[in-house]
Amino acid sequence: MKNLIVITILFLLAGCAAKQHEIKLPALIADHMVLQQNAKVNLWGWSDPKAKIGVTTSWGAVAEAVTGADGKWLTTVETPAFGGPYAVTFKAGETEKVINNVTVGEVWLCSGQSNMEMPLKGWPPNDTINFSASEIASADYPAIRMFTVTKSTSGLPQDDCSGSWVVSSPATAGDFSASAYFFGLKLHKELGIPVGLIHSSWGGTPAESWTSGELIGTVPGYESFAAEMQENQQNLKEFEAFLAKLENIPFEKLPKENPFANLNLNDSAYLVADVSGWKEMTVPQTWENAGLPGFDGVVWFIRDFEYDGSVYPESIELHLGPVDDMDATYLNGQKIGSNEMSGVWSLERVYPVPAELLKKGTNRIAVKVTDNQGGGGIYGKEIPAIVKGDKILADLGGTWKYKPAATFKSSTVYVYGEGEKSHDGFTGKTLVMNEYTPTMLYNAMIAPLVPYTLQGAIWYQGESNVGRGKQYETLFPTMITSWRKAWNQGDFPFYYVQIAPYNYGDNANETTAELRDAQFKTLSLVNTGMAVTMDIGNPVNIHPANKKDVGDRLALWALDKTYKKEGVICSGPLFKNAVFNGNQAEVEFDYATGLVLTGKESFFEIAGVDGVFYPAKATVANDKIVAVADKVKEAKQIRYAWADDCEPNLFNGAGLPASPFKSVN
Repeated sequence: MKNLIVITILFLLAGCAAKQHEIKLPALIADHMVLQQNAKVNLWGWSDPKAKIGVTTSWGAVAEAVTGADGKWLTTVETPAFGGPYAVTFKAGETEKVINNVTVGEVWLCSGQSNMEMPLKGWPPNDTINFSASEIASADYPAIRMFTVTKSTSGLPQDDCSGSWVVSSPATAGDFSASAYFFGLKLHKELGIPVGLIHSSWGGTPAESWTSGELIGTVPGYESFAAEMQENQQNLKEFEAFLAKLENIPFEKLPKENPFANLNLNDSAYLVADVSGWKEMTVPQTWENAGLPGFDGVVWFIRDFEYDGSVYPESIELHLGPVDDMDATYLNGQKIGSNEMSGVWSLERVYPVPAELLKKGTNRIAVKVTDNQGGGGIYGKEIPAIVKGDKILADLGGTWKYKPAATFKSSTVYVYGEGEKSHDGFTGKTLVMNEYTPTMLYNAMIAPLVPYTLQGAIWYQGESNVGRGKQYETLFPTMITSWRKAWNQGDFPFYYVQIAPYNYGDNANETTAELRDAQFKTLSLVNTGMAVTMDIGNPVNIHPANKKDVGDRLALWALDKTYKKEGVICSGPLFKNAVFNGNQAEVEFDYATGLVLTGKESFFEIAGVDGVFYPAKATVANDKIVAVADKVKEAKQIRYAWADDCEPNLFNGAGLPASPFKSVN
């Protein structure tokens, strides 16, 4: 009898246990999310194989799904017109998961490189946002929410990411992408509806990183990439196994403000290390060109130098030059200066040298360099030196010793040790697979967002593709197409920013113009729009402070083309065609009503049959440009604002600037 009772109890417990299914949802489907209004929106997740999933919403829509053999399920629910807050409940057997504070409105994906990533609080002191403090203080807009995707890379498409939905408030908005926030704010104010902004960006990254593996092979220069990636998969597994042996610190466990400041990676040992076995690097230069290609992380640089004591050690300075991105600098084991916050990569490091630290004989400079994206190292045009006034006491250019202390991968600090756990301990094939590698960001930061139902996307990128304008003519439309194909929502709106004026230094003066021209040509792709920023850039700072007009101009495209709002002019003048007569060119534009030239300088140039461009005088007549070049006999081509850092002066009656252009010969 007792055995029968035990068996019965076990049977009942087993039946109950069978109803306890795990429900896992992607990071995007969480509290505070925004769902696209008036749509059949996709909801998905994971549970046990063949589990029945029920979905109910507080606005009355219901749905069901059954998981496949892999445990994944997908269903759709119909959303009402904008509103909220709502709740969405997921149920599998006796297991229930409720998502609260859900709003229904307009959902936009916001992506690109640093000018999209740049937060509303800026990256002071060098990279600031206009009126940042007042904009943050007034950011009490609970109907605006932003989901920021945590930076990560992957050689294969991922099905989930890390991040969370955050409601806009003065306490939270400072960390929002400024360009995305101003875009959403404009839509919210004009339409009076909730706006969800999915922000996925990474500074310094090229468009090929954001393009799918399915289509990257169609872009000139990447035809063999798929085969190369397949070959590299085994090497990647070996490298990941190496990383697994190292001590690691997830970025999320670092301080939110200035996360790399005071990051102690056994620093005291490096300050007194025997550097005789360290590798050598010539300084100044970025380390990508000198033995550490594609490396992001922490590297110690050490240089011993002689001081003869002939100059009294007072008012002496170390001129280190710019350090990309951050540094902590020591003399004879004592810190003499540091810049360990984001946005100081171009800042010249000038540190006072305490008289009591500089000694006659051998002295040691140690610099801990932290690079979290893009180029890294002690770089610049001037040679580092110890100086007093105009006199150089010690030339620090040339050979330095260096040793990597940690590498940054997938938003994690991997700390190197000694021997097999050192940077040189990985003996497999060295892979340059990082955020600059084609498809790596698409796989980790775009693919996991599919198939979350969107209205459209905005994009601010291009600086990292300067110098490859011709390739960008194919690459950029291919990237857009790869996103549209992945979402399977048709040709959803894709609005982007044309890069602003900036002096790229050693690059030829036309490389940026060629990139802008590639962006202009991408307007031929259906349902695209381009916000021109030629009047709101900063030729000496690649991160212009005026992000409000950037967001507003992107929103104008959405208001006009997506939401059909009357009376909206979405663009400045866009080149349409040119007619030539002798040394004269007559240029017609779209969006040219009220065409006006401001200032005396003309940014128009005309070329004849020889293809050489000469300055042209330009006037406005009947909303067209009439330009004349005295040095040209028979005009064949005309171009406008064809330079890296010019700030041209052609606008329409809505006050929006014209895009640079070059007519076809």
